[in-house]
Amino acid sequence: MSGHSKWATTKRKKAAVDAKRGQIFTKLAKVITIAARDGGGDPTANPFLRMAVDNARSASMPKENIERAIQKGVGGGVGSNIESITYESYGPAGIAILIECLTDNKNRALSEVKMMITKCGGHFASAGSVSYLFQKKGEIIIETIKQSKPAEQIEEIILDSGADDYERESDVFVIYTSHDNLHQVKTKLEEAGIIIDSAELTNIATTFVDLPDDKKEKTETLIQSLDDLEDVNKVFTNANI
Repeated sequence: MSGHSKWATTKRKKAAVDAKRGQIFTKLAKVITIAARDGGGDPTANPFLRMAVDNARSASMPKENIERAIQKGVGGGVGSNIESITYESYGPAGIAILIECLTDNKNRALSEVKMMITKCGGHFASAGSVSYLFQKKGEIIIETIKQSKPAEQIEEIILDSGADDYERESDVFVIYTSHDNLHQVKTKLEEAGIIIDSAELTNIATTFVDLPDDKKEKTETLIQSLDDLEDVNKVFTNANI
């Protein structure tokens, strides 16, 4: 669940779903719970909940897990007090890192994130030190292998959908939208018969940093180690890895 979302990063995320399915389900459930808590438990009336549920289904999350996460959000019981917190840090070679956490224990989240950053050769940054290097965007991923339409027709549909931009690599389209237009673009794509692999808000670096060879492994270890933490939902970086 890290980014920026070049296809290499997306492939790592897909591999992680298979390798750590239980952990991924826990993180997806938190997103569903927050969406249901803040916007209601009806996916047809709550676009953020609908996207969260669709993403969970794409990851093969069981129906009962999804329903339990929704009920947790609307019921206000144990586990509904999840907060969204973003931490900022610098990694090897001075790269910028945003760490988005969903947690019911801010002290634990902060302690574990700080410890991992220090352990892997980075250092914690104050609020605003790193975030200005990123832009919040909507991101939609489409795999051509799942579509009934040829790639050329998919490109035409994307261009007509209101999306800001898109990238294509091999059999994947990564589509970018404005923060506020994600749901509308996703709906237009679905109405045109496109099967969505995932749709979510993300942070895209405005410029990227090429890492020296001796920093690449350490950087990947740091990002993966942060991503593995229970309270971390997504990790964003401006490093080209």
